[in-house]
Amino acid sequence: MAKATAQSVAGIATERDGAGGNGQITGPEPRRTVQVRQLDWRKRMSDTVAYALLVYTALQIVVTIHALSSDTTSMLPLFALVVLVCAIIPLFRHYERHWEGLDDVAAADPLHKPLFRRDQLSVWLFAVGLPFAVTGLFKAVGSLLG
Repeated sequence: MAKATAQSVAGIATERDGAGGNGQITGPEPRRTVQVRQLDWRKRMSDTVAYALLVYTALQIVVTIHALSSDTTSMLPLFALVVLVCAIIPLFRHYERHWEGLDDVAAADPLHKPLFRRDQLSVWLFAVGLPFAVTGLFKAVGSLLG
């Protein structure tokens, strides 16, 4: 017969086999360990900046390509692409550097959540809004000059 747990008291199991068994007492049953993710504002900001750069780059390419296809005589949208790529990395790095300066205790402090959300919102507003704003500005300047 198959082995079965006959009794479990305070985490100690008695196993018996179907043939009468020896009633051997085993150690405590293994407990499941649940990994709790440690709160780390530094890593969260680094992830935010990385994802925002991906979104920013994709939007910038789409917006610039659209502007180039509608206005083939001007190089201003292409110039806007270069300027924005060169400008956004130091800007995002500023946010990331601010959070990297925290020590381990401060990086896990939940009281930093409002400040983190403020910086996170700023990063995402720049990532989504800047491609449209600057390309629009360069298009406006191009139409005024040309």
